[in-house]
Amino acid sequence: MKRIIPTIACLLALAIPAASAAPPARPPVLVPIKVSPHVYYFHGKSGMADTDNQGFMSNAGFVVTRDGVVVFDALGTPALGEAMLKAIRKVTAQPVRRVIVSHYHADHFYGLQAFKAKGAQIWAHERGRAYLGSEMAATRLAQRKEALAPWVDDATRLTGADRWLSFADGKNMAFEMGGVRFRIIDMSGAHAPDDIMLAVDDDQVLFAGDLFFSGRIPFVGEADSRVWLDALERMLALAPKAAIPGHGELSRTPARDIALTRDYLSFLRRVMGEAVADLADFDEAYGKIDWSAFDKYPAFAQANRLNAYGTYLLMERESLQQKRIPGAPKP
Repeated sequence: MKRIIPTIACLLALAIPAASAAPPARPPVLVPIKVSPHVYYFHGKSGMADTDNQGFMSNAGFVVTRDGVVVFDALGTPALGEAMLKAIRKVTAQPVRRVIVSHYHADHFYGLQAFKAKGAQIWAHERGRAYLGSEMAATRLAQRKEALAPWVDDATRLTGADRWLSFADGKNMAFEMGGVRFRIIDMSGAHAPDDIMLAVDDDQVLFAGDLFFSGRIPFVGEADSRVWLDALERMLALAPKAAIPGHGELSRTPARDIALTRDYLSFLRRVMGEAVADLADFDEAYGKIDWSAFDKYPAFAQANRLNAYGTYLLMERESLQQKRIPGAPKP
């Protein structure tokens, strides 16, 4: 009997490996949302990138013309880039000819290699070139390999542009494809060093990238919020009928929805500027601030303290600059 029991145990173990083993990772499926006659977008989930959402926490989109497809951003994993291609094929048989990169942050460009493999030409701001070979880029890729395995792995490549765009004297870049007119708008130095937006003029739709976050707290990091606030004013002056943010819902009322990002950045500058002026320690100042106007929004818990600290350091630098340069603008 003693010999039979181990044998039965072995047979049971062989019978249940499928139930106990982790299921194989399934490729993501994306559903495009139609915005206007030519424009579609993919709405990323709220929250931070993780294995539950497979890294799909940012937005991307595409524009269908009679001569090909223009894509804006490629999402945050090669698998998501492949999923975008599959979804686009269900809408049109036109090939993807061009991918415009809003900025070189991981959640917006790791999918580029899927488009590159299909022959699409990648365009990005020239200021994004320096990021690709940086220690920061290597560190972020290593972090993503741990946090988003198997969606980001050793086969993931940091894909550069075929055409690095330069903008002389603040001029934007216009092009036409298949009867649809586009403008690439330089917003560099706001959220990231290499920010650009894409306006689809015939549809009055704006792909805004991470210049505004609809219905959620933005990730500020080390961004220059003074430049960012100026960029938001320029965005409002464009008066699009619809704006697609880098994160959050499509906006059919851009002037109203951009206000959350603008008000949040302005609030950070005010309260952190006051803390710096009072020579207050950051931790002490942070704990005394009333965050109730913003703490109910998605991503507040994950992003706010880091945003506040980055703004605190920025306000310190601005304060020192003002002291060194008489007549410099006040923060």
